[in-house]
Amino acid sequence: MKLLVLDSSGLVASVALLEDERLIAEYTTGNKLTHSQTLLPMLDEIIRRTTFDMEDVDAIAVAMGPGSFTGLRIGAATAKGLGLALDKPVIPVPTVDGLAYQLFGVSSLICPMMDARRKQVYTGFYRFHGDQMEVVKEQCAQSVQDTLEQLKAYGEPVIFLGDGVPVYRKEIEEAMGADAVFAPAHANRQRAGAVGALAEVYYRKGIWQSADAFAPEYLRKSQAEREREERIHGQSEGKR
Repeated sequence: MKLLVLDSSGLVASVALLEDERLIAEYTTGNKLTHSQTLLPMLDEIIRRTTFDMEDVDAIAVAMGPGSFTGLRIGAATAKGLGLALDKPVIPVPTVDGLAYQLFGVSSLICPMMDARRKQVYTGFYRFHGDQMEVVKEQCAQSVQDTLEQLKAYGEPVIFLGDGVPVYRKEIEEAMGADAVFAPAHANRQRAGAVGALAEVYYRKGIWQSADAFAPEYLRKSQAEREREERIHGQSEGKR
């Protein structure tokens, strides 16, 4: 089985090729360039370096969200375009699940955190039982305060990772104390390799969809949509 994998859901852009549970190539960068500038050139570079034939790809795996609205749209458009052009299925992988899968096999509770602004995070809780990942709390958008209160109730160490961690590290340390464990640099941001490894599990279970049917999952409205609703609400209040 050959998988092309894309993740542009957060600050990091990442592309990978997997074949029969082997990571053939992975290109990950977080150099602050927009994903529209980086994603396709990264894909081209991987194809060129590996002499990989795109026609041989069995499926396109992609981080489906939540995450950056612009990043998700770029990743979704790329995955859909490739899937339609190659007539291949798309395997959507929840972004937060993909982050957690980087810590495969650890015994501690895992809490990925992606910064969603306004003191909100995209998060979920996970743990491994052998080679099986249990979704303790499905990915969601909620406040940092609620997340930490929920985690404290478990009364055990928690491993934190994701781009929301440096933003809210002070709050995490104050709330969790010695139970807060922070993933190191090689495992604390999105990686297409982890998304691909989880996508292989999904594919074997028959969890995939046509490229035409695929759409990203945002979990909440974009800032522009929220601001528009606030303006409309303010205007309607002013007329009363």
